[in-house]
Amino acid sequence: MQRTPLRTTLAACAAALALTPLSPAHAVAPTRGDVVSATRIAVMAKEKTAEYLATMSFGSPKPKYGVEVYRVVYRTIAVGGRPTTASGLVVLPRGKNRRLRTVVYEHGTNPTKKAAATVDPGSYDRAASILFAGAGFGTVAPDYLGLGLGPGRHPYMDHASETSASLDMLRAAEKVAARHGRVLDRRVRVTGFSQGGAAAMALGRVLQAKGRLAALAPVSGPYDVEHAEVPEGLHGTSLDPREVTFYLGYWLTSMNRLHHIYASPSEAFRQPYSATVETLFDGDHTPAEIVTGLPATPRELLTPAFIKRFDHPTGGLAQALRRNDDTCTSWTPHSPVRVYAAHGDKDVTIRNAESCVRALRARGVAAPLIDVGDTDHNGSALRSVPRIVTWFSSL
Repeated sequence: MQRTPLRTTLAACAAALALTPLSPAHAVAPTRGDVVSATRIAVMAKEKTAEYLATMSFGSPKPKYGVEVYRVVYRTIAVGGRPTTASGLVVLPRGKNRRLRTVVYEHGTNPTKKAAATVDPGSYDRAASILFAGAGFGTVAPDYLGLGLGPGRHPYMDHASETSASLDMLRAAEKVAARHGRVLDRRVRVTGFSQGGAAAMALGRVLQAKGRLAALAPVSGPYDVEHAEVPEGLHGTSLDPREVTFYLGYWLTSMNRLHHIYASPSEAFRQPYSATVETLFDGDHTPAEIVTGLPATPRELLTPAFIKRFDHPTGGLAQALRRNDDTCTSWTPHSPVRVYAAHGDKDVTIRNAESCVRALRARGVAAPLIDVGDTDHNGSALRSVPRIVTWFSSL
């Protein structure tokens, strides 16, 4: 559930910008996965790729290839099934074989459209995508709905729409790759960080049903919000109260649009925050503006009555929790799985990963929990993602 950090990047690495030519408009109705636009936003030789990744704290593994980064807008569906568009990155290694092994990278928590990997060159998520491409993978990184160049608000932590947006992004990525003489392998290695960890598990479930899952490596995901994340955030001591407040505000305002948890913000949020919290998470406010507009602790944000509802959820609240807490419990992966987390994480308790691994092992899945140590939330990604690149490369 990471808030994507903004970091300084090398301006020179974004040279050679150009529009990718598009085919003529379809004579038939547009379909999901159709490419609306594909814009090359960066070209880097291998040496420049290595320099860029070092500035983003990804010093290893060293890239084997330079990369080309494309911002793609494509057709997909909104939560209710109506047609919409979304955006994402396709990152291709330069000078690699025509056929590429495919990686999908699912990004972490981001409340701001302009902070998406497709828009912000200092995005950690863009750097992670480039790291995989530098290792030789055709890399696909969806923004999900409502972020980057996508219209409307982002349905935060709604795994159904994360999955549909990711599947349609894969379809679009195959078309973009084909325009450049490349073929993406149908068998997909899936990873993701924080929000993207749970999104990766949800996507893996659907890809397996299609016979397309090659491997799965989620990092620091909130897989068990009801029994791990919320109890630790409201009653435990291991998580940062400000981070918990941020996530709860984002999650509740998003889930209420989908599951009708409260009729009025004042049912869930104390004054004066009940008058402003929904606006803070409109996609246009920066993380700094959001944090400034929220209190320091979740008990200052939520009403006492609503905290009790979390202890014994019913109605829309229970529905929101249980429909999205099943990514580790509702299926049996047949491909290799490794679950990464950090016991020092103060945003997403490692209890989430422990719950996920227990559920997988109960289904006979030998999924190891790889604890990357006493580091913070973003540090868990910086330690895990390079290891995943190496593991995916070995498969």
